[in-house]
Amino acid sequence: MEPKQSAWHLVSHFFYDITHFDGKFFTTVKDLLVKPGFLSREFISGKRISYLHPIRMYIFTSAIFFIIFFSLYDVKHLAANNNFVATGKGMDGAKKQALANAESKEDSIEIERAFSGLKNLPAQGTTESSNARNGSVVNFGKSEKQYTSVHEYDSVQHALPDSLRDGWLRKIFQRKAIALNEKYKGDKKEFFTDWGEAFLHNFPKLLFISLPLFALLLKLLYVRRKQFYYADHGIFAIHLYIYSFIALLFIFLVKYVKDVSSWSWVTWISVAISLYSLYYFYKAMRFFYQQGGFKTFAKYVILFILSFFMLITLFMFFFVFSILQI
Repeated sequence: MEPKQSAWHLVSHFFYDITHFDGKFFTTVKDLLVKPGFLSREFISGKRISYLHPIRMYIFTSAIFFIIFFSLYDVKHLAANNNFVATGKGMDGAKKQALANAESKEDSIEIERAFSGLKNLPAQGTTESSNARNGSVVNFGKSEKQYTSVHEYDSVQHALPDSLRDGWLRKIFQRKAIALNEKYKGDKKEFFTDWGEAFLHNFPKLLFISLPLFALLLKLLYVRRKQFYYADHGIFAIHLYIYSFIALLFIFLVKYVKDVSSWSWVTWISVAISLYSLYYFYKAMRFFYQQGGFKTFAKYVILFILSFFMLITLFMFFFVFSILQI
């Protein structure tokens, strides 16, 4: 009879399978962080036995990153907290808690003054809030306001001659805009909350799609270096993404320490990590592609600019895609 396995055994076994917890994981992380470009160079040279496979490492680090990311940035949770604070009970409760934590009489006076100012702000359900509910929450064109339902829009389109009907792409956006306006009934706050949540959950897809595009940019920048295949650029890109995940996790940790301790000086650790990352990307390119400092720096700047526009384009696409999902 097979012995029963504890939950801890299953978790530890899973972690072992993912990381090959025999030294490979820590060796890979150490060399990745302190030797920019080294792991990629080792991999394409065939020296792979001492390190985790880049794809396995990418899956593991991205999974950890997004688990923490989504726990920190929950759009609906943040919106709910904001709504609570905006109500009278939420204001009174927050005020009592703040006064309880006050360390001096001067702190209590400042808290009383701050909450007195907050009470003068328009609360949810007032005229200003009601005005925000009038009109369309989303507008892809000029004509969807005259339709009260998708069925009405389809009926009008069907009655029009072919030459006056909307094209297939415009029809998709028009029908979606009408459906959203009908669903949210002018409540822009709820619409943007749902939209933000949909976009955040599409963020892993955005990064995943950007990875091969980033490798393509590297291929174009080093098109004359025939010894590098597209797959080699892909391995280098994966290692850069893994480093970025780890660096951002450290920044999240610093933010958490700052929030729980109120040590403002730890912000400089985040600044140091960001500055090191800029140096890291340049050093990784120079070591991996074995080019001079000036050429590498010029390509580094070009890559930064091209990557920026690539990400802006992807952000715009996923913003629209997220609207179509809600």
